[in-house]
Amino acid sequence: MNISVLGCGRWGSCIAWYLDKIGHSVMTCGLADAPEFIQLKETHKNDYLTFPESIEISSDLETAVSRAEVIIISISSQYLRSYFEDISKYNLDNKIIVLCMKGVEASSGKRLSEIVSEFVDESKTPIAVWVGPGHPQDYVKGIPNCMIIDSNNQHVKELLVNEFTSELIRFYFGTDLIGSEIGAAAKNVIGIAAGMLDGLNYTSLKGALMARGTREISRLIKALGGNEMSAYGLCHLGDYEATLFSPWSHNRKYGESFVKGIKFEKLAEGVMTSKALLKLGQECGVELPIVEAVYSVLFDNVDAKEALGKLFVRSVKKEF
Repeated sequence: MNISVLGCGRWGSCIAWYLDKIGHSVMTCGLADAPEFIQLKETHKNDYLTFPESIEISSDLETAVSRAEVIIISISSQYLRSYFEDISKYNLDNKIIVLCMKGVEASSGKRLSEIVSEFVDESKTPIAVWVGPGHPQDYVKGIPNCMIIDSNNQHVKELLVNEFTSELIRFYFGTDLIGSEIGAAAKNVIGIAAGMLDGLNYTSLKGALMARGTREISRLIKALGGNEMSAYGLCHLGDYEATLFSPWSHNRKYGESFVKGIKFEKLAEGVMTSKALLKLGQECGVELPIVEAVYSVLFDNVDAKEALGKLFVRSVKKEF
């Protein structure tokens, strides 16, 4: 397939590398003045991997869009709307949009597929999401993992799973687009909480965080019209090892650095997602104590030890 990957950061470059590796014709497209694009263009490598010569690297968005059967977008979720205003200037008919990013728009509380659907006719330009665990640092070493592709379009979902599955990544068919997107976005917020526990030397509490975090997010997914069991699948609970424990996790590292007073320069999607989920929880009448705790630390200057401590001294309740 002719595939264009828009965004050449850590995950975008990994996607381009992976899809080329399994035999697709890949172009990666980034902003001409972005440091990560300049590095790839000049050296064909970044901090995570090396591109083969078969991957075309371009800053020409029009060319990247026009050549593609499948357009994969991997950028910061909070910039998706403004980015799609540029993409939608071009003819997107009969192209598949795949969102390989995890977040919820902070200003509106909208899922990322909902944002894209404002710009395209899904009968002509179907939308899919690619979520689940994994880090480029592991994939380039040949360490396999499992991920999910979900869409409201069954044919597109089957096509992508069949085209993208390999021995390195086994794909599953998602069955709940709401749950897949909310679960994937929310795990980054739980990841920040896990990092804060690490920074406070409360790592032993991450087991409780995992159990209660999954239950908390399942309630939100249900309230939004999704299947609450999605929170226990690859999109959320299945991604915990990669997000709550891995040294490669930006969100976990962000939380740890935050409580230690260390500046963390890389993107941690969970920061703005905590704001978006808090908004959704309030609108749906769903209690989200972990999300609220993370938000209070990041945006209300509440002491992390105090905010997280309150989670474990709340009134006694049944587990389920």
